[in-house]
Amino acid sequence: MVWSGCNASSKSVKAAGSTMPDKERKAAPEFELKDADGKTVRLSDYKGKVVLLDFWATWCGPCKIEIPWFIQFERQYKDHGFAVIGVSMDEEGWTVVKPFVSELAINYRILQGNDSTAQLYGGVDALPTTFLIDRDGRIAATHVGLAGKDAIEDGIKRLVSRPSAGLTGRFVPAILFGAN
Repeated sequence: MVWSGCNASSKSVKAAGSTMPDKERKAAPEFELKDADGKTVRLSDYKGKVVLLDFWATWCGPCKIEIPWFIQFERQYKDHGFAVIGVSMDEEGWTVVKPFVSELAINYRILQGNDSTAQLYGGVDALPTTFLIDRDGRIAATHVGLAGKDAIEDGIKRLVSRPSAGLTGRFVPAILFGAN
């Protein structure tokens, strides 16, 4: 694995706080990775949910800044069809990841990543790299490096307040989040 290292500045696909228009979104690549219990997890397991997919590592300073935000987002929006998935890119694997997850009391699913999964997502070459995926499994926003908490949360609010094109009846009114 070759990493350019952590990236403290964010290069987002769109301006801070926005998501790509529906017509510009591309399908998020399917993956199969193992969680800490050895269970196989697929992105398709989260169909119909808004997903924050975060590629990170225990040694990455900016990742350590974002993780508490993601813990809060998981707690705050999970009942609105939202989930955080953390993909650890630590070469040492679970021996360093499990204690880190325990120490930070991470409340969302952590998976062990690999080079092939990173390549599926465009060759993740800076950490953190975070994708917001809409209810239809399409990438709505990408943040490379440390993104602003408000920008990420604004994207989450926009996505959870919209129904899936394929799942009628799952709509969460935007008024719940103070969106216009």
